[in-house]
Amino acid sequence: MLEKLQSFKSDINKELDLILDFWATHALDVQNGGFLGKVENDGTVHPEAEKGCVLNARILWTFAAAYNQLSNPDHRVLAERAYNYIKTHFYDTENGGVFWSVDAAGKPLNTRKQIYGLAFTIYGLSEFYRNNKNQEVLDFAIGLFELIEKHSFDQKNGGYLEAFTENWQPLEDLRLSAKDRNDPKTMNTHLHILEAYVNLYRAWPEKRVAKKIEHLLEIFERHIVDSETHHLKLFFNEKWESQSRAISYGHDIEAAWLLHDAAIVLDDQFLVSKWEEISVQIADAAAKGFMPDGSLIHEYDLATHHPDTHREWWVSAEGMVGYLNAYQITDDESYLKRALGLWLFIQKHLLDKERGEWFWGVLDDYSRMKEDKIGFWKCPYHNARACMEILKRIK
Repeated sequence: MLEKLQSFKSDINKELDLILDFWATHALDVQNGGFLGKVENDGTVHPEAEKGCVLNARILWTFAAAYNQLSNPDHRVLAERAYNYIKTHFYDTENGGVFWSVDAAGKPLNTRKQIYGLAFTIYGLSEFYRNNKNQEVLDFAIGLFELIEKHSFDQKNGGYLEAFTENWQPLEDLRLSAKDRNDPKTMNTHLHILEAYVNLYRAWPEKRVAKKIEHLLEIFERHIVDSETHHLKLFFNEKWESQSRAISYGHDIEAAWLLHDAAIVLDDQFLVSKWEEISVQIADAAAKGFMPDGSLIHEYDLATHHPDTHREWWVSAEGMVGYLNAYQITDDESYLKRALGLWLFIQKHLLDKERGEWFWGVLDDYSRMKEDKIGFWKCPYHNARACMEILKRIK
């Protein structure tokens, strides 16, 4: 098994370099500044495409994290490029927060305040601050934290509400995308607020942030992780009543290691032990989505008993980390075999060995999905982060 781990580490080290090189080479918007909003699988560039807050925040996180781990000065330059673009074009100087999207020229396009977008911006800023110690960067992140707590935190029922207008008024349509339900609370947003607060706490270890991380872990334990199936419930009303019976295997396994990571950062052995157990339970639940080829399918709807069997890049990436984490907790090699099986699937079906990066995904017959290579939701965060996490954990 040691030989397999060393081979895995070598493969992942090379793959991380390839991912970072792709984004450094193909993602820069030389005409308008910042990064391109859309590039197709065949390399076709859409210079007129809108630019999403989440994509840019994830690019900021990726290159900041890469610099923190690899010390390549080119990565720091790209992180600075992302930071400057977000500060100049996404930051709302009048109402606070960040816009959901801007147009190709950098002018505000969708000015709503989606909490998911603020969370990812905190995540990127916190990582960037850790390598430059620029107080302006930390102040930006803290300011977004304060806005989430002021406007989004539900004082009555706990947790966080999804979205607001430009000037922080209620919205009717709260959805992240057309694929989502229109509900006031979601697992997805809470998971990424937690992730953001954990990274902010690493940069700014204030007790208030620790308390909010504890609160979010409690929310997951009480409302989001199903105590019987150990899958994550996905959509809720304000009182935390579940509104969907869908299972997202990718979010299950992503949450499994992120929730454990949150407990670790608090340095509370009781919480760490509790979330080690829950993390493994979630990983076992997610394993119901595995196929004989070593891949994880996308979703399963318990209401209709309909499986969505396509395989997406981010599910495969998060799966490698989630099952490596389960192996580290338990020493059970079956979890490591899951992680290695996912890597074999990625190599065979998801890596674009001609043009670089990973394809969005494949359908059940392994034909490629016609989705972006760079886009509003297609970013370097899941696969680059998976590589960095794997390298740290094997080391």
